[in-house]
Amino acid sequence: MRSADFRGILRKKTVQLHPRVLAHPVHVRMQGSSDQNVFEQIFVRRDFDVSGLLDPPQLIFDLGANVGYSAAVFLSLFPGARVLAVEPDPDNAELCSKNLTPYGDRARVVKGAVWHSRTSLVLSRGTFGDGREWATEVREVRDEETGDVDAWDIPSLLALIGGTEIGLLKIDIEGSEAALFSYGTDRWLDRVRNLFVELHGPACEQAVIGALREYDYDCSRSGEYMVCLNLRRRPNIAVAKHGTGA
Repeated sequence: MRSADFRGILRKKTVQLHPRVLAHPVHVRMQGSSDQNVFEQIFVRRDFDVSGLLDPPQLIFDLGANVGYSAAVFLSLFPGARVLAVEPDPDNAELCSKNLTPYGDRARVVKGAVWHSRTSLVLSRGTFGDGREWATEVREVRDEETGDVDAWDIPSLLALIGGTEIGLLKIDIEGSEAALFSYGTDRWLDRVRNLFVELHGPACEQAVIGALREYDYDCSRSGEYMVCLNLRRRPNIAVAKHGTGA
């Protein structure tokens, strides 16, 4: 379904649509919501068409899950997988839960942000992107501020769901990947087999590439995402031969 196909239903606040790839329909907010753009990204451009690219994962993390469309794709493509979806925006998280409820206990939604440590962060919309629902970012608390949302690091998320290995890690966290990949990756990156990450600017790209310098992987692009398949730490002999790997 293309953007033009929404014209007949734009007056409704929310509609239900059922793309062929999904086992269950999803809810889409109308009236200028970014849901329509995310819907087109995932179901028309198929940025997450990973069928045939990797062995079926058992555990998938969708960090920056928005309203759950990518998580629903993963749950539909991999019926043996569990998905942990993390989303900081409360309205997005509520709709994400609604969209993933039909998948039962295979899906778990956490209303929270992703960071390099457990802390509390401030929600911010309007300073990043176009200011709509898909552009909600988080930042550290300043001075006497009170945080809006709990922040989770990846080891804590693994402990929460009882997992040891992330078969597929999707990250779209509006610039927070710079913080996530700059500190403490030695505590969790070895546990990731396949990675989809959207890079929001040079600082984010530098942090991610820097964290991956000691790893080999099959690199490609899918839409806005950098794709790293078959992620594995380089053996000592390879590190010595190639230096830092930068």
